[in-house]
Amino acid sequence: MTYCVGLKLNQGLVFMSDTLTNAGIDNVNTNKKMFFWSNKNERSVVLLTSGNLATSQATINLINEAIDNPNNDNDNILKTKSMFQVARIFGKILRNISNEYSSDGQVGENPYSSTLILGGQIAGQEHRLFLIYPEGNFIEASEDQSFFQIGETKYGKPIIVRALEKHSNFGDAIKLLLVSFDSTMKANVSVGMPIDVCTLKKDDFEFNNQIRIEKNDPYFEKISNSWGEALKKSIKELPPFNFKFFVRIMVSWKLKIKAFTGNFIILSIICMINILG
Repeated sequence: MTYCVGLKLNQGLVFMSDTLTNAGIDNVNTNKKMFFWSNKNERSVVLLTSGNLATSQATINLINEAIDNPNNDNDNILKTKSMFQVARIFGKILRNISNEYSSDGQVGENPYSSTLILGGQIAGQEHRLFLIYPEGNFIEASEDQSFFQIGETKYGKPIIVRALEKHSNFGDAIKLLLVSFDSTMKANVSVGMPIDVCTLKKDDFEFNNQIRIEKNDPYFEKISNSWGEALKKSIKELPPFNFKFFVRIMVSWKLKIKAFTGNFIILSIICMINILG
């Protein structure tokens, strides 16, 4: 399994991915799921991958072959006019590979399918973030949906939903994602270290901020421990739970329901008498 997140902030884009891959308990490996392409001072593209590793790697290899082929500008992501066209290229290649591997044409349920998060910027245009489905179609981040997740998303999503702010700086956003990843890894052993992190500042086309957080990293352990302690403290500071209060409410509602039911029966009898009378 995988966990990858892409954020679109006012300041730029933030990407984070785990690196654990497995094909059963006897075949656990580390493989990067974050990839980069750029033309200096003109564009930068970042990709996060989830799903079948062979499909993801085949997609990336075909993208690289198109870049290296001077006669194939149609699929060259470094020569498109917009990030939307970049997303279309990735979607087309991903779907073609999935269809090639699929025996029944059901791409979404195909065990060979992959899902992608794509982000980047072209000079003179806005920084953009996309979620590309195995079928090749995609959606774009917006004012209402400023982040995407792929892989094992359910454990870390509530943390992002509650705390993400589009005007957050990169440092606060990374701390938020590290808490999200920590919670995910606590709940699911198929997501694991190391964690790759990248930020892409708006109108800056250099990948200057790329790091890999290894297992037993002191800063990550401090984030994990601090979050755990803060959560315990916050639980204790919540309003106390009172069983008697809820019992009174339940009794009150039962009495109201009973009275309503009795009145309804009486009203029904009166109506029947009037109808028959």
